[in-house]
Amino acid sequence: MIRAGRGAAGRSWLVAAAAAVALAGCTSVPHAAPERDAEVKQFLDHPNAATLYVYRPDFAARRADESVLYVDGRLIGATLPGTFFRIDLRAGPHLLHGYGYDQGRLKVETRNGEIVFVSLNVMGGTSLFERVAPGDGRRAVVDCCVLLENWTPGQRPLLR
Repeated sequence: MIRAGRGAAGRSWLVAAAAAVALAGCTSVPHAAPERDAEVKQFLDHPNAATLYVYRPDFAARRADESVLYVDGRLIGATLPGTFFRIDLRAGPHLLHGYGYDQGRLKVETRNGEIVFVSLNVMGGTSLFERVAPGDGRRAVVDCCVLLENWTPGQRPLLR
């Protein structure tokens, strides 16, 4: 009987299993369809929710400076330079943050019908969040970024 962990075959099995577990934990987020990207760049508000745009204009960032975005402890997805997320939220206070060693955080207060823009730059694995004026945020999102989808249309949950 061959035991896992013994010999080359056992090591290969363990390496393959570890790789599968690591890949399963990746937070891969696809780009949205061009139609969806154009739709959310119309910046329409919702009377019963706040809308949050989090965008990464930091094109000089290395791919290694990936950041995983959470809002109130809920996973939104991995951010990349030149991309953005649009998130519908219930009105009230919210905490944007990274995970693990990433100690970047920003508290934002939102109101129904309000659109909030947050610029996200990543340096050395730390998320640097900054709330941005609406006019500046709109221009930045249109000029720099493509939408990332973390849920398929119709499945996007309203975060509490």
